[in-house]
Amino acid sequence: MATCLPGDTLVLPRNCHISAISGMVLSGAVPKYIVPEYHSDWDIAGGITPSQVEAAIEEVVQKEGRNPAAVFIVSPSYHGICSDIRKISQLCRNNKIPLIVDEAHGAHFGFHRHLPTSALAQGADLVVQSTHKVLCSLTQSSMLHLSGNFIDREKICRCLQTLQSSSPSYLLLASLDAARAQLSENPENIFDEAIRLAVGAKNGIKKIPGISVLDFLDFPNFLGIDPLRVTVGMQGIGLSGFEADDILCRDFGVVPELVGTHSITLAFNLGTKREHVSRLVSGLKYLSETYYSNVESAIEVKKVAVFDNDIKMVLSPRDAFFASKRKVVIEESVGEICGELICTYPPGIPVLFPGEFITEEAVEYLLFVKRKGATVTGAADRLLSSVLVCCK
Repeated sequence: MATCLPGDTLVLPRNCHISAISGMVLSGAVPKYIVPEYHSDWDIAGGITPSQVEAAIEEVVQKEGRNPAAVFIVSPSYHGICSDIRKISQLCRNNKIPLIVDEAHGAHFGFHRHLPTSALAQGADLVVQSTHKVLCSLTQSSMLHLSGNFIDREKICRCLQTLQSSSPSYLLLASLDAARAQLSENPENIFDEAIRLAVGAKNGIKKIPGISVLDFLDFPNFLGIDPLRVTVGMQGIGLSGFEADDILCRDFGVVPELVGTHSITLAFNLGTKREHVSRLVSGLKYLSETYYSNVESAIEVKKVAVFDNDIKMVLSPRDAFFASKRKVVIEESVGEICGELICTYPPGIPVLFPGEFITEEAVEYLLFVKRKGATVTGAADRLLSSVLVCCK
C-alpha cells in the first residue's frame, strides 16, 4: 500500500504468503508473478534469482512502458532457502524500484557468523520480520524495518494507521522489546548452542537409513540454507510428511514447524534443548526401522500447481475479491475464474489465487494433499467439495 497505487504492477514470487495477496486487494496492485525454482523430489520451492527479477522487470516495461511500482521477494523461504538479496537490491536500485523483503523467518539473520546476512544489510528498502518465529517474542508480534528514504516514511505510517488497531497490545510490544534486549546482551554468541544442536541433529539424521536431509546441493542456485531449519525427507521410507508427523507427534512428542507431502521441517531456536534433538532422532530411527525395509515403491509425487509457468490471470486480486461469485463442485471448476484464495497451511502459500483460471493440475494437487492429511484453508467450503468462482 505504501509503494503501489491502484493499477500499479507488483513483481513478486508465486510462493508468496497469503498476506501479500491481501495487500494487493487493499492497494489495487496487479501482480507480475515469478515462478520460483522447484524441486519435485522434495515438493519444495526455492527462492527467486536476480535474472528472474531482471526478466520480470523487462517484461513489465515492454508491456506497460513503465517500471513496476515495487519488487517483493520472500527470503528466507519457510524451509530456510535464501535468495541473493544483495544482487536483487542492486538491480532494483539501478532501475529506481523499491525492494520489499518478506523476511518473516529471518529475524535472527546477522546475529551469528554462521547465519545468513540480513536483508537490511544487503540493501533492502523495506523488511518485514516475524520476530516471534525464531526469536522469543510472543506470537503475532513482528517488526517492520525501513532503510533509507526511498520509500515515504509518512505514507507507511498512514498505511499502518489504516490497518492496525488503535489499541495495541502492550504485552506484544513488551515482548518485542524483551527479544531485542535478549539479543543485544550477547549478539555474537547467543545462537551458538542452537546452531550446534542443529548441526548435530543433521549429522545424526543423515546416518539413518531411508531418511534424508535437505541441503545446499538440492538448491545450488541460491546462497544457502538457514542452518536453524532442518528439513527431513521421508521419500525413502514410503511415508508422506503428514503420516510421519502423526507418528512423531503422538509417540515422541516431536512437533515440526512445517509438514509437507514428502518431508517435515524443524525450527531450531534459542529454546531448543538436547533432549528435543534426542527425541527427534529416536523418532526418526523408529520410522526407519519400522518402514524402511517394507518400502515397495516410492511415494506418489505431484508437482505443485502453484509452481507451474502457465499462470492465466483474468482479474486483479482486488477485482476478484469484490466480484459476484457462485459455488461450483470442485471437480467441475476447471476453467472457471477462482473467487477465493485457497492454500495449504502451513506454510500458507496459495495454490489458487483470486482472479486466475482454475487448472486441472491445481484441483488435482489440492485433492491430493487433502487425501494425504494436509489442512486446506481459505475455501468457504472447509471440506473442499466445492469452490467459489467469479461470475463471468
